[in-house]
Amino acid sequence: MTSASPNLIEGTPPGQTRDLRTLAIVGHPNVGKSVIFHALTGKYVNVSNFPGTTVDLSMGRGKFGNAEWSVCDTPGVISLRARTDDERVARDFLLETEPDVILQVADAKNLSKAIHLTLELSEFNKPMVLALNMADEAQDRGITIDFQRLSALLGIPVIETVAINGEGIPALKEALSAARLLKVGPRYDRQLVESLEKIETSFSADRTGHRAVAISLFNNDRTVWNQAASRATAGRLGQLEADVAEAQKRFSRPAELMMFEGKQHVVQEIVGEVLAVKKPGGRGWLGKLGLWSMRPFPGYLIAALALYSMYQFVGVFGAGFLVGVMENDVFGRFINPAVTKAVNFAVPFPIVRDAIVGEYGVMTMALTYAFALILPIVTTFFLFFSFLEDSGYLPRLAVMMDRFFRLMGLNGRAVLPMVLGLGCDTMATVTTRIMDTKKEKIILSLLLTLAVPCSAQLGAILGMAAGLSWRVWFIWIGVLSGTMMLVGWAAAKVIPGSRSPFLVELPPLRLPKFGNIAKKVKMRLKWYTKEVIPLFVLATFVLFILDKIHLLSRITTLASPFVVGFLGLPALATESFLIGFFRRDYGAAGFFQMAQAGLLDPRQVAVSMVVITLFMPCVAHLLITIKERGFRVAMLISAFVFGFALLVGGSLNWILQRTSFL
Repeated sequence: MTSASPNLIEGTPPGQTRDLRTLAIVGHPNVGKSVIFHALTGKYVNVSNFPGTTVDLSMGRGKFGNAEWSVCDTPGVISLRARTDDERVARDFLLETEPDVILQVADAKNLSKAIHLTLELSEFNKPMVLALNMADEAQDRGITIDFQRLSALLGIPVIETVAINGEGIPALKEALSAARLLKVGPRYDRQLVESLEKIETSFSADRTGHRAVAISLFNNDRTVWNQAASRATAGRLGQLEADVAEAQKRFSRPAELMMFEGKQHVVQEIVGEVLAVKKPGGRGWLGKLGLWSMRPFPGYLIAALALYSMYQFVGVFGAGFLVGVMENDVFGRFINPAVTKAVNFAVPFPIVRDAIVGEYGVMTMALTYAFALILPIVTTFFLFFSFLEDSGYLPRLAVMMDRFFRLMGLNGRAVLPMVLGLGCDTMATVTTRIMDTKKEKIILSLLLTLAVPCSAQLGAILGMAAGLSWRVWFIWIGVLSGTMMLVGWAAAKVIPGSRSPFLVELPPLRLPKFGNIAKKVKMRLKWYTKEVIPLFVLATFVLFILDKIHLLSRITTLASPFVVGFLGLPALATESFLIGFFRRDYGAAGFFQMAQAGLLDPRQVAVSMVVITLFMPCVAHLLITIKERGFRVAMLISAFVFGFALLVGGSLNWILQRTSFL
């Protein structure tokens, strides 16, 4: 998560030159901010139909309205009171950089909610433009807005847009040069206004426009307090603390409630003047499908069909057919033999040749793995995932799964990383940023590491159990489901913090647009190429070094008695476990080969399926976890996962040896 540097009180823009005009795009989740960012800068981020996908500050430049602009797309926010990381990033960016213009992008279907945020933004005292997006959807619902009257009441340009089709974008570009300060603001109690003004004077006697900081201090926002403490002198900080304490004592009612009411009165007056709603015509088939998908029946059936369709497209077509073509034909018959022949001819040093095309070579292992095994899987997953995003179904899937995830201290939004984990746990760990609290991110990272098999691994596991009794499947699915529920529930009890409220806006279902899906997939594959493939190369190089210093063979020798005695598996399984740490699907493939060769009986197949699934996904996943959660948390997760996987495997082996279930 991008965070602000400690400039909040002084307001020094970080690294910005003032010959550029700065524009901050702010708005609720799922209102089209990223689409407008792309239209203004030509730089595509992530056009999503699900709240929370823009989790970082995204920067770009554009030239419009006879000026050059530095444009920032901030994360989607419910409010600027900074209850979540996303809201804190957006709030801190506005306070730190003091942009020349704030562009608020809002959903035309939710005018009251939009104007409430507009009044919050007024407290930053910056020129504004309001873009009421998705105007076509508002019209479909019988909503009519008097845009000219709304602009006159607010005192700023108000532009009607349908950003996904480019409607209103030229007018929006022109309006940015005509941005104005809001001429309305919240109607707070007089004593509350006096208290806020006194706080403003305490920390900055010679500056105006710090009402937003004063409110944050008044509400005991620790981030802003820490910034104030780092920038203020001891005497000035003491006076500030005294003024805030005095102000808080003056009111018996909660300050946030008073501020909410002060805005809501103004919101109701404005909306009452400009908004008219008439009963829309009958719902089309997409509208009816949207309603059905939210009911227990057929909602859960639709969710099951969506997940099954994803499995068929990603797991069967992507991980089965496409991987087979890429690995066996493209790389196996053409690319790798040609590269091996060229390297053997051109490189005179054996160790260098081994590092490139040997058993643990960058080409024969890392790049083959990245492009032949994983790329087809993630591409098909991104295609399906983007289809669900652009259709508007993902928020509905999250709502249907919310009750299940509540048991684990999470909410329905966790379904997105979980589903993405079936494509690649490494990438899914990055998407845990969409969760609101640190506790939720840690729990979700733990469950992804422990109990969600990636598609490449899942394909090998499906092959291992093929032709065996249904009891093997029952054991594997039962242990995995029980593990997820037990560990998630226990983690929710042990890890401090609380579960965030599940607030999600449901966009109407719509037919996905091919152009949007293509852009999503393109950008996600670009991320995969830049962020993930280098980690595969690094992991393979580590494996190469361990092999050359004979540490791999020593570890195999030392671990074999434990694998044979405690887990009840052949000694050959030790090497599969070791390779599985670096590439879990390769570990699963090793067990698959043993099962095909008849070296594993049904009990050993069941034990190996459970242990290799619960095992650490791969070194790349470990490195991403360190990057996202920090070294200490990543090490704790890794230690727990290793120990828990072996304990469950040994316990399962002990039970199966003493029963006749298999």
